[in-house]
This record gives sequence, C-alpha cells and structure tokens, in this order.
Amino acid sequence: MERRVGTVSRGVRCPIIREGDNLAEIIVNSVLDAAKSEGYEVRDRDIIAATESIVARAQGNYASIDAIAKDVKEKLGGETIGIIFPILSRNRFSICLKGMAKGAKKVVLMLSYPSDEVGNELVSLDKLDEAGINPYSDVLDLKRYRELFGENKHTFTGVDYVAYYSELIQEQGAEVEVIFANNPKEILKYTKNVLTCDIHTRARTKRILKAAGAEVVCGMDDILTSPVDGSGCNEKFGLLGSNKATEDKVKLFPRDCTALVEEVQAKILEKTGKHVEVMVYGDGAFKDPVGKIWELADPCVSVAHTPGLEGTPNELKLKYLADNDFKDLSGEALKEAISKKISEKEGSLVGNMAAQGTTPRRLTDLIGSLCDLTSGSGDKGTPVIHIQGYFDNYTTDK
Repeated sequence: MERRVGTVSRGVRCPIIREGDNLAEIIVNSVLDAAKSEGYEVRDRDIIAATESIVARAQGNYASIDAIAKDVKEKLGGETIGIIFPILSRNRFSICLKGMAKGAKKVVLMLSYPSDEVGNELVSLDKLDEAGINPYSDVLDLKRYRELFGENKHTFTGVDYVAYYSELIQEQGAEVEVIFANNPKEILKYTKNVLTCDIHTRARTKRILKAAGAEVVCGMDDILTSPVDGSGCNEKFGLLGSNKATEDKVKLFPRDCTALVEEVQAKILEKTGKHVEVMVYGDGAFKDPVGKIWELADPCVSVAHTPGLEGTPNELKLKYLADNDFKDLSGEALKEAISKKISEKEGSLVGNMAAQGTTPRRLTDLIGSLCDLTSGSGDKGTPVIHIQGYFDNYTTDK
C-alpha cells in the first residue's frame, strides 16, 4: 500500500535524568517503549535526538558563580573589566553575570541597542527614530538613555534588564557603569580588559578589540574551558550555551557527545536491526516574528550527530515542476512525471532552477529546529525526539 504520511516528529517521555545516569540506555529504552506503546516500529533512517540539557545533566556539567569568578579574576585581572554585548536573559546570562561581577572590582557593562544579538529589545527602532539616535554611531550613558527612553520592560518577561543587570553586579560587591553602544572599540575608553559575551559574532568582536589595542580579550567561550576547583567545564565553548540551574550555579553546555550518539545508534541496531541517525541538539535556529527573538542562544544547534546527518537538503520543488516543466499535465500523468523526475535526480542540485525555494540550510540545523519545537522548553517531559520519514520524498511508498 502506498504510504500516505510523510515526516512524523514524536516527543518521547523519559525518566528525570540525574548525574551519572546511563543516558544511552535510557534513550534507547524510552524510544523502544514509546514505539511499543503507540503501535509503531523503528525504521531504517529514523532520527533519534536528545536535548543537550539531559546530556549535560547526566555528565554533571555544572559550575558555581565562585568558579566563574575565580576564572574571570585570573584571566582578566580582577580590577575594572568591560563586559560587552550580553544577551538579555535571566536564564541564559544572569547567573553568569553574577560570577563575572564577583571576579572584578568594577564592571563597565556595554549593552548593544536597540536589541541584543538574539533580538531581545531594549528600545524600539521607532523610539530611536523619534529621538534622532543613530545606534551605529551614537554612544549613550545611562543618564542619557533614561532621559530619552525611560524604563523599558521586556515584552515577554516584564524585566527592565538595564536595572536588573546593574543590581546583580552591585550585589556581588562590584561597582557598575552602564553604556549603550554597538562598536566594540567604545569599551576601550573605559578599560583595556574586556570580556565579550556575544555568541555568533564573538570571533569578529575579539579581532576588532585586539586590533584596537585591548590588553586582554576573552569571550564567554574562554571562561571555564577547564575545571576550576572541581567544577564542570566545556573545552570548546566555555560558558556559552549555559543555563541557570540555581541562583548560584549554571548548567554548562555538554562536553563531547560523540560517544553517546554512536552508542545509541549501535544499541538501536543491536536491538532492532535498524540503522538510525542520532543527534544531540541545542536551541533551534528560528526567529519569532512577534517578539523578534532569534531562538539560537546556544553556540550551535547540533552538539553532536552521526555521519548520516551531514550535508544539506537536495530536493526538487514540486510546485516549480508542476507550474513549469509539467504545466500541461494533470492527474496520474502529472504524478508519474514528477515521480520520474525525482527518481532521476543525481548529484547536487545547487543552481538548478527546479530546486529554487528549497531550504538552503544544513540538515542538522533543520532537524534540530524541528526537535526543539517538538520538545518545547517547559513541562512536556519529552527530551528525546523520534523522527520518522524525514528523508522520504514524493516517491517513497514503503
């Protein structure tokens, strides 16, 4: 019988994960139990994905604000430091900021405006226009910012992040000065020791600062790259990708997960005879059109994945074929013509007009976004995702 269903993404419920748990075994058993309970079978080329959160938790990859403070003080001198371009997030940055501030005597906090890197807004573009402010060239101190724009609470959280971050710094015993600017070189008028907190633009920011005469430049990816007093760490990403665990502790991005994805793949093959692909995913890469927030606050979407998830989609656009190549056909003749075209495609379709409009993104970014949307970030209790039919096309009938 011809298959009538394409891609299916299922959230799989799992036990609450604790440090030291055998995560590969839990993932495999949870997927197989879910399939049995819902009456479906694991198939070749299915995708099994686990959120980075449960991986880091199983690894016990946590760090306290004291560990952060010690590393920041050692690497940036412990006097006046510039903390620039942080995202506005209680979950993602507030606890990191506590640790950073605890490792300094004074913090010059430089916020990008009108929004942070992922779209959290400090002030609207309309308000900038009304005030005659050019965010690319104008630098504002706190007094001027308040005169022009007053108090601005986040659309979704209701937090005035300017006041909130200032209070967090002061609570750790550090003096704080806040400025608003988008040129990283502005911070060098206040201090030559800079901790840049942007995520995806960090390499450029570091380059600009070093070329402009900064004495010490660190990114969040340079803090906690090795354990401090027995803390967790992340050799590649440091503090990037961390989340609030408690009021004085963060859960770091998981360390190397290659062995985990390979073990899950091998266990599924052993138990079912099916070859599946496996990944560990972070934030999906998509943007909210209302809040204007770009979801990707992690340093990458795929933390680790099996080789079968490498590459980009190589697809033909069905509506292009229907409206152009086969515009005079309909019904079964149209179906057969399109099916034949799909079955005959060879090699890369880059530059082929029949492929225009297909999503030009890596498979891991697309699949990770699907996983993130399926699992959510609240109380769904489905940190493992089982995707079927992702690699099917119009001609797949089994």
